[in-house]
Amino acid sequence: MLKRKYRLLSVCAVTIILLFYRLSTKSLQPDIATSPAAGGVKPPAVHPGVDRADFAEAPAPYAPDKKPPNTRPGFISKQEPKSGAVGPAKPTGATKLGNGEADTPSVKDDPLDAAARDPIKGDETPLPTLKNPPKHSDVVKSADDVHWIKPEEHYPLSKSSIITLPTTPAKDLPRIQFAFPPESAQAKAKRLERRKRVKTELERSWSGYKKHAWLHDELSPVSGGFRDPFCGWAATLIDSLDTLWIADMKDEFKKAVEAVETIDFTRARRSDIPVFETTIRYLGGLIAAFDVSGGPQGGYSILLNKAVELAEILMGIFDTPNRMPVLYYQWKPEYASQPHMAGQVGMAELATLSLEFTRLAQLTSQHKYYDAVARITNALVAMQEEGTLIPGLFPETLDASGCNRTATRPENAMSRAAQKQVESQGLISETKGFGEYSDDQKVVRDAKEDKGARSVASASRLKRRDAIKASSKSDSWQKGPYKADGIKADWDCVVQGLVPAGFGLQQFHMGGGQDSAYEYFGKEYQLLRGREPKYKKLYEDTADAIDKYLLFRPMIEGQWDALFPAKVSVSSHSTDDLLYHYEVAHLTCFIGGMFGLGGKLFSRPDDVETAKKLTDGCVWAYQSTASGIMPDGGTVVPCPSIDRCEFNKTRWWELLDGSKDWRDDQVRKWEEQYGDAASKKSKGLGKRAAIGRPEAKKAADRETRGSQLPESLRAKLGKQSGSPSPQDKGTTDGTKSKGTGTDEGSKEPIPKRPMSHEQYVKMILDTTKLPPGYLPNPSAVYLLRPEAIESVWYMYRITGDATWMDKGWRMFEATVRATRTSIANSAVSDVLSKEPQPKDEMESFWIAETLKYYYLLFSEPDLISLDEWVLNTEAHPFKL
Repeated sequence: MLKRKYRLLSVCAVTIILLFYRLSTKSLQPDIATSPAAGGVKPPAVHPGVDRADFAEAPAPYAPDKKPPNTRPGFISKQEPKSGAVGPAKPTGATKLGNGEADTPSVKDDPLDAAARDPIKGDETPLPTLKNPPKHSDVVKSADDVHWIKPEEHYPLSKSSIITLPTTPAKDLPRIQFAFPPESAQAKAKRLERRKRVKTELERSWSGYKKHAWLHDELSPVSGGFRDPFCGWAATLIDSLDTLWIADMKDEFKKAVEAVETIDFTRARRSDIPVFETTIRYLGGLIAAFDVSGGPQGGYSILLNKAVELAEILMGIFDTPNRMPVLYYQWKPEYASQPHMAGQVGMAELATLSLEFTRLAQLTSQHKYYDAVARITNALVAMQEEGTLIPGLFPETLDASGCNRTATRPENAMSRAAQKQVESQGLISETKGFGEYSDDQKVVRDAKEDKGARSVASASRLKRRDAIKASSKSDSWQKGPYKADGIKADWDCVVQGLVPAGFGLQQFHMGGGQDSAYEYFGKEYQLLRGREPKYKKLYEDTADAIDKYLLFRPMIEGQWDALFPAKVSVSSHSTDDLLYHYEVAHLTCFIGGMFGLGGKLFSRPDDVETAKKLTDGCVWAYQSTASGIMPDGGTVVPCPSIDRCEFNKTRWWELLDGSKDWRDDQVRKWEEQYGDAASKKSKGLGKRAAIGRPEAKKAADRETRGSQLPESLRAKLGKQSGSPSPQDKGTTDGTKSKGTGTDEGSKEPIPKRPMSHEQYVKMILDTTKLPPGYLPNPSAVYLLRPEAIESVWYMYRITGDATWMDKGWRMFEATVRATRTSIANSAVSDVLSKEPQPKDEMESFWIAETLKYYYLLFSEPDLISLDEWVLNTEAHPFKL
């Protein structure tokens, strides 16, 4: 009875608690759970000397006694469209083309006015909706409703601080291409027949994309589907534009340009924009298509318009305290409107923006595009001057934040003038860096923690502003980097330049994550016509460091004169020991073209010779496999030095089997212990085979009888518990162990003969199909990559040696044979086998780069001459 009373009381108590909870939640405002902090983060007030030409209206300075506008948190509400139209803001803003200073355009077709003349139609394919959309009606309910809106700059540049395109006279650059003599009729016929075959493959791939994946990023060439990994802006279409023009597919080019007009860069199928891929594929593709189709006189001004439209969005990545870019840009207004700082970045992602933004600056006369990438170059130069573990090279990952959060510094290190400048802005506070509360957060936090100071939490903004001033004078927080306009940013760090990210080992190599950064040093020098000498020094220091620290010769069969760049790991605590990984990676195959171009451009003939050997290394890698295609990555046995060495099968096998001595010792012990008995047993095998099942069972029972457990214990543990354990039968070397429970009259079974070193290695080779010189566990996929044929094309154009065309043709035949599907061409999974299996993937660079390089290899040398064009890392040619 008593238990029932307690049960009833418990039910009543739970019911009362639930009622209180329901009443309390109804009194709360729903904004708190679903919205960012009220009012968002206010950008700093504009310094009096800052140029605001990019904005239609300058924001009013912050007034602490006024209530903030009732807008969606994080959204820009200060600048309403002048026309009063409702909808997403045009991405072009109010910026005009010109000489970088004047407001009037200097060209007839102003790309920044394109949005007004050509309304963005957008992709009609519905974008995916959010799984759990916010509950408020004023917050977007699907990705289709969200458009990028140009945010206010938090760290604006003054006109006088913008780094402009160099205006010194252009230098007479050395000739790059070989002076080709007239070709014979037979050679021409052979070349044109090969080019025709390449064009057939190009037309098939383009037709497959048009039919199955139009306006999507990538075709799935086996299933006929599509993928959208790059924001859904039709990556293959834009990436292929210049290839269509170069291959004389003009009708297809025109249709593709019409489709480009419908692409809306102000919305995307992913929440962040991958800046590196977007720049080299989209921005580079649009600029190159504009250049190859005739430029301003070509009649395709929409291509430049769309390039500027995209560039205006990307310029938001540079709005950081030190102007280093955010490389995965959160483009939605809630995030884009907030202050940002760069973080850990890959070397290639950081330093592979210069060609695209420089060329856009040249075409539009807008110096801000050049300024953005010039500051990155200056930071790289400063880092080299400070010193890296391998002089001339950069570690794979860098800290680009500009903040040293581990250092300490006295508060008075900031000058009085700078302190006064910061305080004069009258801000609530600027966003802090990592690891500390902001000033506003500290006030609210103190109010909650101190029972006698609850009124502070509801004090006026003026009161909070006073608290901030007092805090800034007493706290020892570290002051951060200067903003671009000379104002100190209140970040809790000590200012620093580019530094290696993290501690411990730093990696230096020419593969993914670093490759194109070094490629762009010489090419940027060429694009600027020699007007900026720092790029020459960057290239020369890089080439010297590669030659001294990275190059190695693989131990391979045949008479190949081949080199590869290794991956080197260096400890920040000790630079004496370099740890080498002798990799053969497809992504590193660009380096032959880089050395060849740099050797001609900077009159370094040794670099051209090195380029031949580096390119031949990748040609060998293609011919080394059963499919005739180079694996995406692998490890090989190096020669003892950079000089040629004979292929040493014994050494290769020893590296395949690191336990050779132990394995041979086990075989020797087995022979000593069981060799004679095994020989006799093999002779009597026929007789033993005649033993029936009953006798065999009895023999097995005799062997296990002495080690069986008591019947009662066996019933508890299960039948298998009574069987002898492996260690009861003998030791690993075959000798009988002491204390075995076998009958004295029973005979031990003869263990299986251990594998010899030779047997073990042959088993590995039969299983893995490793070519001679390779070590286990390669990445045997082929993703339709272009780097090897890229260097072959450079070698042919630079040396004039027709054998490079033959090498390229053999690569092409093997690639098409292994990758062709009923629709187009597919990446494959195992190039070590004769018939690799398709992966149902066709990245945009198959048409943009790989097929383009094959087509150019068998075209006339004056088509995209290296003396008239410079190609970005996605093979997009920019006019010199």
